[in-house]
Amino acid sequence: MTAIELQGAAAKQAAASLMTCPTNRKNAALSNIADALEVKMQFILDANAADMEAARSSGMTAALMDRLALDPARIKGIANGVREVAALGDPIGQVSGLDKRPNGLVIGRKTVPLGVIAIIYEARPNVTVDAAVLCVKSGNAVILRGGKEAFNSNNAFVSVMREAIFAAGLPEDSVSLVQDTTHGSVDELLNLTEYIDVLIPRGGAGLINHVVKNTKVPVIETGIGICHVFVEASADLDMAAKIVYNAKCRRPSVCNAAEKLLVDRAVAGEFLPEVKRLLDAKDTQLRCCPEAFTILAGGSNVVQAAEEDLHTEFLDYILTVKIVGGLEEAIEHINKYGSKHSEAIVTNDYAASQRFLEEIDAAAVYVNASTAFTDGGEFGLGAEIGISTQKMHARGPMGLAELTSSKFIIYGDGQVRA
Repeated sequence: MTAIELQGAAAKQAAASLMTCPTNRKNAALSNIADALEVKMQFILDANAADMEAARSSGMTAALMDRLALDPARIKGIANGVREVAALGDPIGQVSGLDKRPNGLVIGRKTVPLGVIAIIYEARPNVTVDAAVLCVKSGNAVILRGGKEAFNSNNAFVSVMREAIFAAGLPEDSVSLVQDTTHGSVDELLNLTEYIDVLIPRGGAGLINHVVKNTKVPVIETGIGICHVFVEASADLDMAAKIVYNAKCRRPSVCNAAEKLLVDRAVAGEFLPEVKRLLDAKDTQLRCCPEAFTILAGGSNVVQAAEEDLHTEFLDYILTVKIVGGLEEAIEHINKYGSKHSEAIVTNDYAASQRFLEEIDAAAVYVNASTAFTDGGEFGLGAEIGISTQKMHARGPMGLAELTSSKFIIYGDGQVRA
């Protein structure tokens, strides 16, 4: 057996134990993890420093390095997120229905774990902890395959978590990390149907498309974030500028960051210079349609947009700007070019807001708020395993409930079918 096959077999065995693990023991494991992350913070920071140095040497962009970086505040935040998951209700074992049929059978549904979940992701070490604790709390074993850029950080996190899990009496193979960061390990996971029940890819379009097209394992697809903010004619322009700035610049390297700004032609002349003043603080490049380019001509960091910019998730301080003729054109544009992740309208027109909510096809649709809120923690899920942009099984931030399945349970007293 290969190293990954051995990991799969060990995870399958761990999943069998987790399936019947009582809530208090799972919560004890999570409490141990949270405490250990803080106690062993320097160990984790030292590992992350090695990743950061390699990233600098390779020329990684500042935005992507921010996604990779850990500091004491971020690790404390991760630990607190673990405690929030521990405080959530256990989704496993919940029974609904139990309706009595005319033949006397009593039939209900019981929530059960998915089994073994493999997660393939890129340079986001926080995902390592979020994914692990959500899987453990929902009774699933998890095989993590992170990107090479975060390998040292991921290894440190996983070693700390495995020790904490074992101390709580759970199998340490409930959480494991693939040590091979070559493409070959991804392709092997895609075919590990004997051991893996569900595969979740998190990352750029290239990774997600490769997984979806090549795997034999059932996939929950997370999507890239080509997110829009539409400033409608009635909007409070000061509020709109602050929302656009936050959606683009808070953390441009994450999937809920805005990549396109649509502005109603009626307010474009007034609004675009105002929002540009805010975006200039982060040296944000604006890739403009011809009308927007004319309004902002002569300003720094203003260039003409290419067609490909309409389809691009930049993950950087770059924003495509397009002027539209109104709500209908904005909705049509978003549904054509968006990735069905998160979309926002800024408006004081109630009818416009309701039409936007009804007609936009996305996992999260906002009125007068930043797309940056599309996050499991912000949505009260404690953490997230990813943000699904598909419509089957799960959509939007995926928390504990989305990591479960169900089975019918049937009580009889001797019934046989004619």
